[in-house]
Amino acid sequence: MALWGHPDFRRLWTGDTISQFGATVGMTVIPLLAAGVLDATPFEMGLLAAASTMAFLVIGLPAGVWVDRMRRKPLMIAMDVVRAALMLSVPLAWWLGVLGLTQLVVVSLAVGVCTVFFDVAYQSYLPSLVGRGQLVEGNSKLQASLSVAEVSGPAIGGYAAQFLGAANSVLATGLGYLSSAFFLARIRTVEPVPERHPDPHLRREIMEGLRFVFGNTTLRSIVACTGTSNFFHGIQNAVMILFLLQTVDLSEGTAGLVLSAGGVGGVLGAAFAYRIGLLVGQARMIWLIPLLTWPFTLALPFISDGLGLVLPMVALAVTSFGIVVYNVGQVSYRQAICPDHLLGRMNASIRWVVWGATPLGALLGGGLGSWIGIVPTLWVSLAGSVGGMLWVLFSPLRSMRDLPTTSSVEAHG
Repeated sequence: MALWGHPDFRRLWTGDTISQFGATVGMTVIPLLAAGVLDATPFEMGLLAAASTMAFLVIGLPAGVWVDRMRRKPLMIAMDVVRAALMLSVPLAWWLGVLGLTQLVVVSLAVGVCTVFFDVAYQSYLPSLVGRGQLVEGNSKLQASLSVAEVSGPAIGGYAAQFLGAANSVLATGLGYLSSAFFLARIRTVEPVPERHPDPHLRREIMEGLRFVFGNTTLRSIVACTGTSNFFHGIQNAVMILFLLQTVDLSEGTAGLVLSAGGVGGVLGAAFAYRIGLLVGQARMIWLIPLLTWPFTLALPFISDGLGLVLPMVALAVTSFGIVVYNVGQVSYRQAICPDHLLGRMNASIRWVVWGATPLGALLGGGLGSWIGIVPTLWVSLAGSVGGMLWVLFSPLRSMRDLPTTSSVEAHG
């Protein structure tokens, strides 16, 4: 693997791993803090879940234009530092006795704004750092980091919340963001100066990115698949913690352990994504692997304490394996076909849809949880997220094997 010998990629990889670890701990303990300490209702849990990704819907499109106008590494460092300060305010407020649900929602919303800029910049930065020929390998390694964090983060977050207190456990998230900023600052590769648009105009540049994405048949299918699945996953996010703690009556630590099972599959997915791409085709794995793995998530509602944890945890692992392989494939595909000057707007346009769908799903999930109950809402979310794969299953990807080797500005599939 060529990237093992790439010092700057290793720095990016290390910083990202630490940041993802802190983030997954925070994503576990903040809902636990809201549900277990602040007695949040299903609607309030939906509002909290929506807040973390609402920024993608609100500022996602202009963020892509701004990212394309500036160097990406300094922007990522700044966003890490701001996210660290925001997350560290949670344990501080708890120690002072003034923490409330409003602060958790505001912090989640503000962190989401920073994450919009960081993620768009990071996905636009990778091609210039490693080259287009190493995108699948680079994305596989970065997905491995995310998956390792997803294995250990929820379990550690759950047990930390149980024994140390949920608010105190948020410290790990803030420190993770600071560590990420440190390693990013040590990257020595000189970033190319962004191309300046001869006639900068926010709306016109936004539309240029949207036309590239939605004028391409294959990209439209990928956006529809990811957006549909994320929308229904947002519904799941609103009720999942309540399902584990109240319906199944698990402890906070065991709930974290269950959630970490998906990370085990994610680690394996990231480890084998590159080889799967070589075996079945880098484009083909975008639809084939979801078809074989995503339906396993339908076993989740059958979870129960004791031995009843085993089958749903295995199902979560298999599903997450498929999600990670899909993500490696589809992110690499869109990076491969997009010209450098459109990378920020392409990523932002896609994330505006796929991440913007998540808070809408979370708000609906909170309402459904209060109206029809937690378990029926969970079934709705799982069936819808599995159905999202139909978009890529019946797309032009079916006739492709591997990724293009050069970018194209053509807006058709």
